[in-house]
Formats: sequence, C-alpha cells, structure tokens
Amino acid sequence: MSEMQVRSGWVGWALFAAVLLLIAAILDVFYGIVALFGPSTGYFVSSSGIQTFSLTAWGWWSIVLGLLMLIAGLSLMRGALWARIFAVFIAALHAIGQLIAFPAQPWWSIAMVTIDLLIIYAVTVHGRELRRD
Repeated sequence: MSEMQVRSGWVGWALFAAVLLLIAAILDVFYGIVALFGPSTGYFVSSSGIQTFSLTAWGWWSIVLGLLMLIAGLSLMRGALWARIFAVFIAALHAIGQLIAFPAQPWWSIAMVTIDLLIIYAVTVHGRELRRD
C-alpha cells in the first residue's frame, strides 16, 4: 500500500509567489525595452535639485533582472530548494533596485517593493510546500 502525499492548503501562497515573479519579470523586461528605445537620459527633481539618470543602463538592468526573475518563477513552480533560495535573492535584489528608482517614480517603486515583499514572505514561509518528493 502506498502512502498518499498530502499537500497543505498553504501551497497556494508559494504558487502565488511564483506567479508574482513571472508577472514582475514580464513587467521588468517590458520596462527595460521601453527604457532602451526611449531617451538615453532621464531627469527628475529631488530635494537637492535636478538629477540625471541613465535610462540605457537602467533598461539593461531591468531586462537582465527580468530574465532572472522569469527563471526564478518557472523554477519555483518546480519546487526545487535552490529555486526558493534563488527566488528570495532575486526578489530582494529587485526590491533594492526599486528603492534606487524611488526618487524618480515613487508610486511604482512602492508597488513593486510590495510585490517583492509578498514574494519573499510566500517563499520563505510557505515555500517548503512546493517541495517535490
């Protein structure tokens, strides 16, 4: 007689994190492509004056990070331990990148950091539910 594997109801959180990673990856790749084909320098006003920002560098950063997030999301759906570690690392790196962009686009950065924190929470607390035996 074989034992039946029972999955917890929390597996939904881990799959939710994987889907959020995939959505954030698509947004980042799209955002990076737009940054590459637009003007090469962005300007924004901060409390210390007018700041410039290299949109070309930011575009490449977004594309590379988006592709890494895509790999993390797809791998996380497979349930590997290394995928959970990689997903947390990539989500944290993405959150740091969004904090850098905060002066230029505060609302978008807040939304993306919130998504990253949800990903980190879901993977660290409920990621074990995705493990395949």
